[in-house]
Amino acid sequence: MSHSRIVVLISGSGSNMQALVEACRAEVVPGAVVAVGADRDCSGLQRARDLGIETFLMSPKEWPDRDAWSEALRDEVACHQPDLVVSAGFMRILAPVFVDGFSGRLINLHPSLLPDFPGAHAVRDALEAGVRVTGSTVHYVDHLVDHGPILLQEKVEVHDGDTEDTLHARIKEAEHRLLPQACKLVLEA
Repeated sequence: MSHSRIVVLISGSGSNMQALVEACRAEVVPGAVVAVGADRDCSGLQRARDLGIETFLMSPKEWPDRDAWSEALRDEVACHQPDLVVSAGFMRILAPVFVDGFSGRLINLHPSLLPDFPGAHAVRDALEAGVRVTGSTVHYVDHLVDHGPILLQEKVEVHDGDTEDTLHARIKEAEHRLLPQACKLVLEA
């Protein structure tokens, strides 16, 4: 089985990246995570290094503006020759210059049932709205925020007394299943 090359972008703990790495290594996903990039120094970079994966850090403040950073990020990701680029808890809006560089092979993991609750505070927004069900979405990235053709979704019930942390923990459990499934779908298409 030929292995596709996957680059994962993160901003946090990298738990979804690790779930994807494990699914690749178990040959559930026909690929391998070849690099993990972040926009800030985060625990997920160390997690990736511990898994033996190459990492890179692209802090936007090291570039004069968002466009320059977006082009540099595109070039850094491109040098890893990815078949698939996965935004998994990457807390930056990807500029058109980046999105267009990986058209049809760039997906995002979002902690809500899109189109509900786009943006950086989806879990809090769902709680504030009083919904009984939220979840996670994997979708192709386009030029709009948390928009683009949906690949997969999984529902997660909101429990009485949920906090942002307790609800997000259950959403992450769903994401750890959903992200590998979505990557498998894209790579086998």
